[in-house]
Amino acid sequence: MKKFLLGALMLLTSFNANASDIDLIKPDTTGGMPLLDAISARRTGRQFADKMLSDKDLSTLLWTAWGYSSDDERRVVPTARNLQDMDLYVATKDGWYLYDAKQNKLIQKGDKDLRVIIAHGQNFAESAPVHLLFVTKDKKYGEVHAGSMYENTSLYCASAKLQCVVRAWYDRAELKEAMGLEGELEVVMTFAAGYPAE
Repeated sequence: MKKFLLGALMLLTSFNANASDIDLIKPDTTGGMPLLDAISARRTGRQFADKMLSDKDLSTLLWTAWGYSSDDERRVVPTARNLQDMDLYVATKDGWYLYDAKQNKLIQKGDKDLRVIIAHGQNFAESAPVHLLFVTKDKKYGEVHAGSMYENTSLYCASAKLQCVVRAWYDRAELKEAMGLEGELEVVMTFAAGYPAE
C-alpha cells in the first residue's frame, strides 16, 4: 500500500510540475506579406496594447524565430556548421518558458514575471506582453545567430502588423541568475512583441 501511495504521489507531483506547459497550435508557415513588402514595412515599435498575443500569432512568431522548416530538422535560420546551439525562451506575465520546436510547445521553467528585470528601467518594454530571450553559450557566433532569429521575427511582425523592438539593454548577470541558467549560458539578446497600442 505504501508503494502504491508513493507511486501515486510521484505521478501527481510529476503532473503538477508540467501542468503549466503550453501546447502551441500549428503555426502559419506559408502566406503573409510578400518579403520585399515586409522589409519595407519593418519598423521598431515601443507602444504595446495591454493584451496577450493570440495563440496563432504566438505560435507563428516562435516558429519564425527558431522553428523547423524541413523534415530533416533544418531551422528557419542558419547557424554555423548547423550546430543549432541556441535556446529560445519566452517571458510573459505568467513566467518564462523554453520553446520546444519539435513538440511545438512551451515548457515552463519558472512562474515569476521577469519583465521588470528584462525592461531594466525602460517602461515601454515592461508593458510588452511577450519577450523572446535568445540564449546561448557560443561566444563566437551566438550573437550572430540571435541577430538572424531577430530579423525573422521582426519581418513576421511587419507582416502581422505587430509592434516589436530588439533590445540589449538589460543586466545579463541579473537575468541569468533569475532564470537559473547554468555554466556559460546567457541571454545575448531580447525581443519584445505585442499588438500596437490603440
